[in-house]
Amino acid sequence: MLEIILLVNTLWFAMGFHAFSIRHRVFAKIMVPREHRDTPVFDILAESGRFLGGFNFAFAVFNILLLTNLDQFPGDAQRSILLLVFAVAHGSQFVFNVPIAIQNRSGGGAWQIKGMMLFIFITDFVMMALNLAAAAFYAM
Repeated sequence: MLEIILLVNTLWFAMGFHAFSIRHRVFAKIMVPREHRDTPVFDILAESGRFLGGFNFAFAVFNILLLTNLDQFPGDAQRSILLLVFAVAHGSQFVFNVPIAIQNRSGGGAWQIKGMMLFIFITDFVMMALNLAAAAFYAM
């Protein structure tokens, strides 16, 4: 079970790296409505995506290192702590989008949580829940 969760974490974080760092302009287009893309702020947002991608890259590498070195973390408490950290990483991506999603319901919000953003929003929640459930399992 642990290996599967770490593998899925790796894939999700690697996809985040790809979306935010490699395809940073596409990421910005998802966030910024077409009518606002000709402003300097669009370029700033596009470049800042690379920064976010860097965090995703670090988490992807961390998961790979754990997958290839699980024997270094044999204790259930150790594994629980690691999974809790990943749950927080995924959860922070979800939780900070909740107010935006609520604002979307009344026609507001800094960006729209639909399409790809909705997929990211839901997947981060699912990943948070999986990592949290696994952390709880190992904590017992």
